[in-house]
Amino acid sequence: MELLIVTGMSGSGKSAVTDALEDLGYFCADNMPPALIPTIAQFIHTSHETNQKVATVTDIRVGENYLQDFKKTFEALEKMNYEYKILFIDAADDVIISRYNQTRRKHPLLEKCEGSLSACLSYEREILRDIRAIADYTIDTSKSTVSECKQRVIDLFLESPESAIKISCMSFGFKYGIPTDADLVFDVRCLPNPFYIPELKYHTGLEKDVCDFVMKFEQSKILLKKINDLVQYSVPLYVQEGKSQLIIAIGCTGGRHRSVCFAEQIKDGIAGLGYSVSIKHRDIEK
Repeated sequence: MELLIVTGMSGSGKSAVTDALEDLGYFCADNMPPALIPTIAQFIHTSHETNQKVATVTDIRVGENYLQDFKKTFEALEKMNYEYKILFIDAADDVIISRYNQTRRKHPLLEKCEGSLSACLSYEREILRDIRAIADYTIDTSKSTVSECKQRVIDLFLESPESAIKISCMSFGFKYGIPTDADLVFDVRCLPNPFYIPELKYHTGLEKDVCDFVMKFEQSKILLKKINDLVQYSVPLYVQEGKSQLIIAIGCTGGRHRSVCFAEQIKDGIAGLGYSVSIKHRDIEK
């Protein structure tokens, strides 16, 4: 089991980090008192789940006294032979103050510090000083966008950057409408149509005879190469931007022949680069 304890300053960007961890397959438990972390770890460990990546988020929201229990939490985890890492999220005070002003949210210590946000941050830093000193990883989000913050999480906790994005290739028929959730749409209606070949009409692009017909034309080969070049160039840029899902849709008239053949070959090209990719033929049975 991979256990990651996420903590840090209020307003530093822990929500964005948690979202990124969820995209990487972590089970995330937010606003978790430290005393309950060993219980959560034991529950996940004994649940026989194949995916046992756990991130617990703990900060000043649970109360300043709870944070004093961290030492006991670490001792309990070590006694249970659970390895863990600590990720501390930080940002400069002026950046945090600006974020609070923009969101109009209330700092958890605002009443205790008589309404002074600066005093809240000073007091919070004092409380978290020891845990920050022993953190395995520290991310400062002062000058980071959300996508840059996510990329930092990917760099730290993903063995293979290719796994940061889930790609789906989809064939469809334009006569049934363009998929509304598609990120990239390619139209292959410009190619010769097997529908007009009697022996191929009632078959699909999943069958060799149909795909051989589609790909025997020079224009088909050139178009496939150009689409593959664009997709394979674009995907790393989407990863860099922090996108966690990409849907590539390839359409022909009815969604049974040309688009199916192209979708399968584009999928194979993406998979050959090491990315996680799935395939769906939306209209193949229509």
